[in-house]
Amino acid sequence: MGSLSIRGIDKHLSATLKKQALAAQKSVNQFVLETLRKRVGLDKEKRFTREYDDLNNLFGKWSAEEFDRIQGKINTERRIDDELWNE
Repeated sequence: MGSLSIRGIDKHLSATLKKQALAAQKSVNQFVLETLRKRVGLDKEKRFTREYDDLNNLFGKWSAEEFDRIQGKINTERRIDDELWNE
C-alpha cells in the first residue's frame, strides 16, 4: 500500500480533522482515508450491515439477583480443577 504526503495543512484544518476523527472514534489517518474515498467516489459498499432485533425482548429481563445467580454458575464452571491438572 502506498503513502502520500499532503503539505500545507494549516492549524485550523488540522484541528478540525482531529476533532472530527475523535467524534467518529477513528484515527486521523482512518478518518482522512474514508473522507477521501467518499469524496472521489471510491467508498466501499457496506456488506453485512443488517441489524436484527428479533432477540431484543430477551435482553434486560434479569433482575440483579438472577444475574448474580447465573453469573455465579458461570464462574463456577470456569474454575480450574488443580487436582486434574497438577501432578
